[in-house]
Amino acid sequence: MQKYNIAVIAGDGIGIEVTASALEVLRAVQQKVGGFELIYDELDYGSARYKAQGSYAPKGWLDHLRSSDAIYFGAVGDPDVPDHISLWELILPMRQVFQQYVNVRPSSILPGIPSRVAGSAPGDLDWVIIRENTEGEYAGQGGRTHVGTEHEVATELAVFTRKGVERVMRYAFETAQKRPKKFLTVVSKSNAQRYGLLLWDEVAGLVSKDYPDVEWDKMLVDAMTVRMVSKPKSLDTIVTTNLHGDILSDLAAALSGSIGIAHSSSLDPSRKSPSLFEPVHGAAFDIMGKDLANPIAAIMSAAEMIRFLGEEKAAAVIESACRESIAEGQTTGDLGGKLKTTEVTKVVCDIISRS
Repeated sequence: MQKYNIAVIAGDGIGIEVTASALEVLRAVQQKVGGFELIYDELDYGSARYKAQGSYAPKGWLDHLRSSDAIYFGAVGDPDVPDHISLWELILPMRQVFQQYVNVRPSSILPGIPSRVAGSAPGDLDWVIIRENTEGEYAGQGGRTHVGTEHEVATELAVFTRKGVERVMRYAFETAQKRPKKFLTVVSKSNAQRYGLLLWDEVAGLVSKDYPDVEWDKMLVDAMTVRMVSKPKSLDTIVTTNLHGDILSDLAAALSGSIGIAHSSSLDPSRKSPSLFEPVHGAAFDIMGKDLANPIAAIMSAAEMIRFLGEEKAAAVIESACRESIAEGQTTGDLGGKLKTTEVTKVVCDIISRS
């Protein structure tokens, strides 16, 4: 039997609740499909630890995580802790140290989801957004001087390296190559950001020559927002910078129905370090403890995790169960349903058990 060591960081807010849902579904699919075992290392990294002990994680935490086959993450954030602290203490160090340079955000309108765009229907929106995940606008370069005076200066430097751009472009072209449409859209803002994003565009053109079967086009990010809303069928695979991908992927989640179904993967394609899998909805303290959170994003993130580990059949079973629950209207309130978090989780597990 194949065994996998999974580091589990439930984190904060509803991350704790939806992580419990995902683990319950993973146990159900293990029992149904068999042939593999997930061994969980459940860690207390999060804002509660920070407020009690002054740090989000103990000394040596990244070395501890490095021995895992994958990292499953719930959410981070707390009303009492500035967001930049939680982000830079937990999420961004993992992305950068483990070189999780590809963030994958699938988005699609599934049967049973109310249309968010007039005239759209299931199948009209079926995208994979590839977001550069370790440099660009979130590289962490910059600083502040003359703090508290009228001459205060803050700089935020976007960093684009040829190696960093090329590797994410290759991943994007390879992803497009595997999809039926074989079509990629490169998103940029090189008319205004004439150094880093001009390099981004130039490298896209060079890499495209190695993928002659992939058709591609280029869009400025502002025009891209209009195209996503007005012509969703004209898009398929999308590659963006770190900041643009962060924004556009949330727009994609809204257009496909709800951020409650938005799952993601932060990948090290070389597999030298563990990759991370998480829902993207955040900690949502306003609904914490109310059994209202949609667990589908967390469950689908778990499916992506076991697929990346090689358990394709089990991943497909989970995804099919999630789609069936949505198609039947067995959903939480964000998708127009009336079920609680735990009830949706039970529905998905029941579908898996009888599949």
